[in-house]
Amino acid sequence: MLVFLKLGGSLITDKTRPYTPRNETLETLALQIAATLHEKTDLRMVLGHGSGSFGHQAASQFGTRDGVSGTEAWRGFAEVWYQASALNRLVVEALRNANLPAVTLAPFPAVSARDGQVTTWDLTPLKAALANGLLPVIHGDVVFDGKRGGTILSTENLFAHLAFQLHPERILLAGLEAGVWGDFPARKRLLTEMAPQTFSQEASGLGRSSGADVTGGMLAKVTEMLMLVEKLPGLEVLIFSGEEPGNIRRALLGENPGTRLHS
Repeated sequence: MLVFLKLGGSLITDKTRPYTPRNETLETLALQIAATLHEKTDLRMVLGHGSGSFGHQAASQFGTRDGVSGTEAWRGFAEVWYQASALNRLVVEALRNANLPAVTLAPFPAVSARDGQVTTWDLTPLKAALANGLLPVIHGDVVFDGKRGGTILSTENLFAHLAFQLHPERILLAGLEAGVWGDFPARKRLLTEMAPQTFSQEASGLGRSSGADVTGGMLAKVTEMLMLVEKLPGLEVLIFSGEEPGNIRRALLGENPGTRLHS
């Protein structure tokens, strides 16, 4: 069984404070993942994480997502890469401390894009990592873009491309929110499930993320994932709180502690 799990930037960093990791949370999440993989030995995983208050802070300053042109913008591109990589190092350190064989397969040197969409990605190393019992880790990152010069691809963008190549059974998106709220920011009506057919009725209540988020927040996340489940019948996506004790384990074992997206 193959699943993709994203640890959202809002979960592993304080998105209201620049360059601030949530180290205790990272440690707890890593231990939950390790315990579940030990319990369910047939489970294979691609782990992704957001950039939170690291990459998004720099990206907001330089507008990197929309394109890169000129000396100052390219210096900004390099700064976004540096900050995303710095957070990745903290994530991998937490995974290593939990005795997980994590290896980062960073998008920047491997992925090319055009107008914000993946065009080429050699997946040979990622497939080899999975085949040999390693835990491949990817993350939102800068990439060169044939139309924009450079851009940023979110973990959801990367998961969407990988889903067509690797066919996971589930994509699990862990953040701070309990799931998708139909009335954000009031947070009184949690949607237990969503489908492409009902999306237009709910879109106006979804809202955006708090803190810096150059990749669109909840609305962009839900829109992309619903398009994905529509194109890949049988795929399920779960948006849930990774902050709630035990939720990572529950999600990895097939439960739905949040909002389930399906066709």
